[in-house]
Order: sequence, then C-alpha cells, then structure tokens
Amino acid sequence: MLAVPGELPAGDDAGWAYEMKWDGVRAVAYVQGGGVRLLSRNDRDVSRSYPEIAGLGDALGSTPAILDGELVTFDGRGAPDFGRLQQRMHVADPALARRLARTVPVVYLVFDVLQVDDRPTLTLPYDARRELLEGLGLGGPSWQVPPSFPGPGADVLAASLELGLEGVLAKRRSATYRPGARSPDWRKVKHVHTQEVVLVGWRPGQGRRAGTVGSVVLGVHDEDGVLRPAGGVGTGFTGRALDQLGAVLRPLERPTPPLAGQLPPADVRDVHWVEPRLVGEVVHAGWTSDGRLRHPSWRGLRPDKDPDGVIREN
Repeated sequence: MLAVPGELPAGDDAGWAYEMKWDGVRAVAYVQGGGVRLLSRNDRDVSRSYPEIAGLGDALGSTPAILDGELVTFDGRGAPDFGRLQQRMHVADPALARRLARTVPVVYLVFDVLQVDDRPTLTLPYDARRELLEGLGLGGPSWQVPPSFPGPGADVLAASLELGLEGVLAKRRSATYRPGARSPDWRKVKHVHTQEVVLVGWRPGQGRRAGTVGSVVLGVHDEDGVLRPAGGVGTGFTGRALDQLGAVLRPLERPTPPLAGQLPPADVRDVHWVEPRLVGEVVHAGWTSDGRLRHPSWRGLRPDKDPDGVIREN
C-alpha cells in the first residue's frame, strides 16, 4: 500500500494515527520456518543484500508472518542516512554483504503486518493490525517496531522536524490495507521536496569530472503515463556515485531520446541518451512553469522502484 503526498488531515485528527517517515527502502518480509525473504517494492528479492535481517526468522520462531517495513541506515547522530544506505542496495555477493552489515548496519523498521499464522490481516482496520504487530514482540538488534502516535498531527510533524526526519505519514485508523494501491488513507507530509525521477540520459563531465558522468538528464511521467523531460541534475554526487552511474548508464545507451515531444536544441546538446530503466531520487526547490525541477540535488539510485510508476509529486 502506498501513500499520496498531501497535507495533515484537517478537522478529524482523532481518526488518524501518525508515524515518522523513515528515509529508507521499502521491503515486505515473508517469515516462515525461521527463514526470511525480503522483497522490494518492485518484487526484487533483496534478502542477500541484508543478511542481518535473517535473525528476524528466529525471533518469530514458529509463527509465520508477512510484514511491511522500511530498511534504514542511521548516521552517527542516530538520524536516517539515505546516502549510507546506497552502499547496501546493490550488493549481491554474500561475503561483501556480511562485511557491510558490520560497518554499515541496516535496521528493518516494521510498521505493518499483512498476515500472522494462516490469517490474512489485510481487511482489518489499521488499529487492529497495529495491535497485532505490537503483540509480536519484534525488538531485536536489526529490527524494531517504531512507535505510532495519536496526534495532534501538527505536534508529531514538529517533532519529526526537530529530530531531523523527512516528515510524517498520516494513516486513517479505520482503513484496511490495500496492496499495490496508492490511497489517500495514507498521506505523506514532508518537510523537504523529494522526487523520484527516471534517468533518460547523461552528459560528460568537465575539469575534474572529465571522462566521467557530469550530470544526469531526467524524466517524469505525466498523468497520461507519457515520459516528459524534467530537467537535469549535476550536484549532490560523490565520486563513488558518479562511478556507479557511469557503470550502469553506459550499457543502456540508445541513439534517440526516450522522451515525448520535440526537445529544444539546448536539451539535446552533448547528451548520451539511455533506455529509461533506472530510477533515482532528487531533492529540489519546486517546479518551473515548463515542468522542470528547480535546483535539484542528487540523493541516489532507487533500484526498488519501477520506472513506469514515477509520476510528478506536487
């Protein structure tokens, strides 16, 4: 179940619960017989990348369950660090994943339960699912159940800002869980503007970036599902991120832009176009009148996201 961007509920605060918005990667955990299988939002099995979560199977013992949550890495101050999480998101080698689990540990923050034993819980209201979740006793070195707050929503939002978090999720207490649906029963209220983007091309760097990726050309789908230009991003990259982008973008090159419509010459100059298969995320200051991101800064790749699902968040 996915949230829609929005504002805090008005006039019905008692009908909503509030959770902190964690800056991580969404994952559903299938726990059975002491084993744990983690699937990303686009149904990729990412269990191998996060071996420290395997202990969740022993924690639940003989109780099979399907859980929904967020894989999060924290910095030295205890705040979520999406940049650090990038180091864990593409690891397929088990030995490397085990080493990184010691140096860049991940915590699975469980916020919903979709099944316990043989009993699906999707049709239960949020409050009932939350009670079941808290009754599972999921407190361990690499998994936790973060708190849910009754409100007022404005107080929870203010607390999230003070803690350096991205914002809050408001969830209607009476709402059932709707798999795959983006529902207004879940609202994400953020302090900063972030946007998922489709990578459609890249421009070579200059100076110290010569021979590498200098900037990335972006696209976002409109309401009709057509991929439209959204500008480009050339800031926020580490050297490691640029090397990573070069490695994944070059094999995807194509001769023509994958964007709809006639592009002005300035948008085409020096661009190496690529197949629109990769999703990234940027922080930005808003949108221009012609649909381009204003002052975007790179945050990282999102291998857990499907390019076809990338739409503009107003």
